[in-house]
Amino acid sequence: MTQVLRRKPLHTFASESESGGLRRTLGPFQLTMIGIGATIGTGIFFLLGSAVPEAGPAVIVSFALAAVAAALTALCYAELASAVPVSGSSYSYAYATLGEFAAWAVGWCLLLEYAVSGAAIAVSWGQYLNDLTQRLFGFQMPDAISAPPGAGGSINLPGVVLVGLCCLLLVRGAKESALVNTVMVLIKLGVLVLFIAVGITGFDSGNLQPFAPMGMAGVSTATATVFFAFIGLDAVSTAGEEVRNPRRTLPLAIIGALIVVTILYILVAVVGVGAQPWTAFDGQEAGLSAILGDVTGAGWPAVLLSAGAVLSLVSVTLVVLYGQSRILYTMGRDGMLPSAFRRVSRRSGTPVFATLLTGGFVALLAAVFPLDLLADLTSMGTLVAFAVVALGVMILRRTAPDLDRGFRVPGYPVVPILSILACGYLIYELPLDTYLLFGGWLTLALAVYLLYSRKNSRLQAAAEPAGEEALA
Repeated sequence: MTQVLRRKPLHTFASESESGGLRRTLGPFQLTMIGIGATIGTGIFFLLGSAVPEAGPAVIVSFALAAVAAALTALCYAELASAVPVSGSSYSYAYATLGEFAAWAVGWCLLLEYAVSGAAIAVSWGQYLNDLTQRLFGFQMPDAISAPPGAGGSINLPGVVLVGLCCLLLVRGAKESALVNTVMVLIKLGVLVLFIAVGITGFDSGNLQPFAPMGMAGVSTATATVFFAFIGLDAVSTAGEEVRNPRRTLPLAIIGALIVVTILYILVAVVGVGAQPWTAFDGQEAGLSAILGDVTGAGWPAVLLSAGAVLSLVSVTLVVLYGQSRILYTMGRDGMLPSAFRRVSRRSGTPVFATLLTGGFVALLAAVFPLDLLADLTSMGTLVAFAVVALGVMILRRTAPDLDRGFRVPGYPVVPILSILACGYLIYELPLDTYLLFGGWLTLALAVYLLYSRKNSRLQAAAEPAGEEALA
């Protein structure tokens, strides 16, 4: 029990941050672009096709509710990121507040969040790529090599190629990756503004009736589904050791990214359900480009949107792989994973082994799993991690009240409590098979912890000499 509950001292985080192998090359704008790049992606380009049939036009309310839950958690992230500005995100925060096993479990939730969301993004990227080639050249890749089993194919080869290219870029360095991400995010924002500007011309208020055909139950179910669209905010806090002036930069980037993302999501949802009947969304692939094609009767807007989606989803995959590799790096540095994970290339300043292993795992998931299952499983891992962050804020306020914080959660303790309740409510709305898969994942986490991490933790290594001296 002592091992399970031991916490990592705050001064250790500070010393590791300053002496670590990662390089501080990112500023506020680049970090905000990472947050936007990780968040705006599959959730808005694809998930309308899953969420609108669940809630009807009331999916607008679902996006608003998911945004509120994300905002509550984002404020908690901002405080912890400014107080403990290190890599590892909520894994590191849990290690400082809840103890070793809680941190290990959260780390596994984050691995689930990033790996599975990266795979889901790669799956939908292949769909938009097919839509683009169909509109430009009149052909699509056969399902056998462009869709995973369970979705009519044998392997999702485009997704595998996308993950591989992103890994090669990440290995070159964080600064280079951030530059490419910024360019792609600006393209992505332009594409969504185009959709809003053109799609609003086809807005028909009659398409909003009936507004909530499935009632509040449908709205709640869709809220749990679309929460997947907000998960990228966590990626900002994984860059804590690669940011200049992190105590100020991290909160600004988290809150700034959330504001931009929420505005765009709600506008796109309003325009989307107003431009076509809600029943038309069921089974609709590359839905935003299809809506523009129907509204304008011309091909160029849909082609432009599909091309923008193909490019912009690359940025999401890039940031997701970046975030997971940094979490693996931090867990390796703590001794919770083998030492290979913490090795940093002297040339590029990046954890090459962790990056390549992440890419291989994500590519495997993208190759063989359908999107709907991946989205719900990602939401589960994300919501658990978000709830831990909110709980960590309250614990750290009590255990380290004088800690230097660049940002404090307003309305404390109401906001962290509401964040935990909101996450619990959305977890409740997830389907049963998601619970079963998540339970299996945590069982595997427990086995690895007991067999390896508990004995190889750096805290355990530090405790053993003290124990030997006491016996002597």
